[in-house]
Amino acid sequence: MSTDSRQARARPEQAEQAVRDGAPTGTSPYRTDLERIRFAPSFSRLAEVTQVVASAATAGVVHNRLTHTIKVTAVARALADRLVRSEPADRLQGLGGLDQVVVQAAASAHDLGHPPFGHLGERVLDRLAQHRFGLHDGFEGNAQTYRIITELEVRGPGDEGLNLTAAVRAAVLKYPWGRLDVPDPHPSSWPELPRGARVGVDGPGSAKFSAYVIDLPELIAARAAFPMLGPGRQTVECSVMDLADDIAYSLHDLEDFHRSGVLQFSPVSAEFRAWAADRKTLAGLEPESVRDLDRKPGAGLEQLRRRLRDRDGWMFDEELFAAAVARVGDEFVDGVLDRPYDGSMAADRTISGFTGRWIDEFIAAVRLDPEPVVRSGWVELTPEAWHRVAVLKFVHAYFILERPDLAMFQRGQAEILTRLVAALDDWLSDRPDAGRAPRRLLDLVRVATLAYRKLAEERPEWLAGRTGDGDLARMGRGRGIIDYVSGLTDEQAIAFSSRLSGGNSILWSGAV
Repeated sequence: MSTDSRQARARPEQAEQAVRDGAPTGTSPYRTDLERIRFAPSFSRLAEVTQVVASAATAGVVHNRLTHTIKVTAVARALADRLVRSEPADRLQGLGGLDQVVVQAAASAHDLGHPPFGHLGERVLDRLAQHRFGLHDGFEGNAQTYRIITELEVRGPGDEGLNLTAAVRAAVLKYPWGRLDVPDPHPSSWPELPRGARVGVDGPGSAKFSAYVIDLPELIAARAAFPMLGPGRQTVECSVMDLADDIAYSLHDLEDFHRSGVLQFSPVSAEFRAWAADRKTLAGLEPESVRDLDRKPGAGLEQLRRRLRDRDGWMFDEELFAAAVARVGDEFVDGVLDRPYDGSMAADRTISGFTGRWIDEFIAAVRLDPEPVVRSGWVELTPEAWHRVAVLKFVHAYFILERPDLAMFQRGQAEILTRLVAALDDWLSDRPDAGRAPRRLLDLVRVATLAYRKLAEERPEWLAGRTGDGDLARMGRGRGIIDYVSGLTDEQAIAFSSRLSGGNSILWSGAV
């Protein structure tokens, strides 16, 4: 493919624009993209957005979306560098190319769309978007990221997004399809589903997707630069970013909750020891019998084993899974968790040393697959490393995300977002007072409404018959409100919800 198509921007711009973006004269267009993302307000906002829990919820220092993003970017750069050195250049070029700076830019942008309160906020806004505003594609963090970089961000040279190169825009598309439309046939209807394409629990279409219906023309334009890729297939650069996200996620949250004292040795150790001791007995149980075990030691890992076997049979191996359980049990459970974190330099050295060794190991295990299965990307880990990542992610999901105390905390956060969306909708329905709503909110509603009107003229079939003026106005208001709320920090969401419900809070706290 031509370099020109990879470097093409959605809109022409003057050559000196890169200098105004903070990049030196003569810099590559991809470096310009990286600086546009890093200088954008939406990137700075990530410092005050929850990764798993807010910093105030625990005495320990925990990752936020910005620190997570920085580490994903570092891992992604290392993965790309290894692949460029180890893979034939013509093979990479034939798959669309691999540039380390494009990978860094995509990694820097990959979480821009995450709303307040982490994945909990994502689920709440999805429900509200669908059921309150009738937005069939709801809310999805990856789609919101793409909307930010192509439409909503203002750091770029024009009025619409950052005007990034096609290579960087395509590298952000982890799930390169819409929720219901594009490509045709839609991935959610394929005989074998790509990862993320299965139908969600709250409405039709894919659970994961990378563009809302009003942003699908932009997705199609970015993908046009990569005609060698089949429908639903990530670019190589996106595949590197996606794998780096998985690696960082598998380790850094465990580090957080060990340091905070939340992740305890006894229950984790009991789970690993029980599964290893009863593995053959557990494997012989019927599915309902495994469910009846509830949270008895060993049941969680057995459920993970079956889930990996059923969904990822292309990679799953019984003995490699058992070896991964043993390795994680030996090096993390017995090698880190067996000594409570006490803040000492020795304790920091133990957990940091574990994280560093395993990241290096995963980077060394990366490889390019020129003919990947549907559920995989161009870039993958060796089978041994893949199983270890799955077991590490299980520890976080099973012993942190499923805790009742966290669930109670998150239900309160869900109420905050629900009240805030309802209050903003009511405000915009109050004609005498709607003009005093936050200026950015009014801007976002206007931008979204214009986009729906344009889509109704050009691709009405994507709107499932909702092309009347009332429908378009309602969808525009809904998308604008969701855009506004999802762009707040955790503290802003709490403060704004309190103000709109009559609670006491500081009034003059900056622009809203």
